[in-house]
Amino acid sequence: MAGLPGLARLDHIGFTVPDLDEAHRWLVDVLGCEYMYRLGPFQSDDDWMQEHLNVHPRAVMRELHFYRCGGQAVFEVFQYESPDQDPQIPRNSDIGGHHVALYVEDLDAAVAYLHEQGVQVLGEPTASKSASEGQRWVYFLSPWGMQFELVSYPDGKAFDHTPERFA
Repeated sequence: MAGLPGLARLDHIGFTVPDLDEAHRWLVDVLGCEYMYRLGPFQSDDDWMQEHLNVHPRAVMRELHFYRCGGQAVFEVFQYESPDQDPQIPRNSDIGGHHVALYVEDLDAAVAYLHEQGVQVLGEPTASKSASEGQRWVYFLSPWGMQFELVSYPDGKAFDHTPERFA
């Protein structure tokens, strides 16, 4: 099989937040992630930060926290200070736009819970079509504006049942 030799699985997803304490409360108290550990600070007087992390050479990564979510995916959450930091959150349509999708068994119960927690949910759950038929999804925002998604397909997606239809 072609591709990256030895690729086994997703290890973690890293993202930067403006306030680690706020992110910690939200990730643990609202999403139910398990806090694991913290590292930092990291900074350099040479070009190490730029060379290894593609950030401004004088950027300071104040601290990072690791979280386990749903027993597997690990979030690596950073708080940086940098002379050229852009405080704007990219939308999905922007270059570098992104979202984190979380699988839930009962989408309606999860959406109701998010509403109870005061989380901004974007619209109502949407039923997918074509290869993803059988899936429902909805986006929601973290307190700092990052996009997350809930997805659910307890009976599988159309692709799972008849992959030859979508080849």
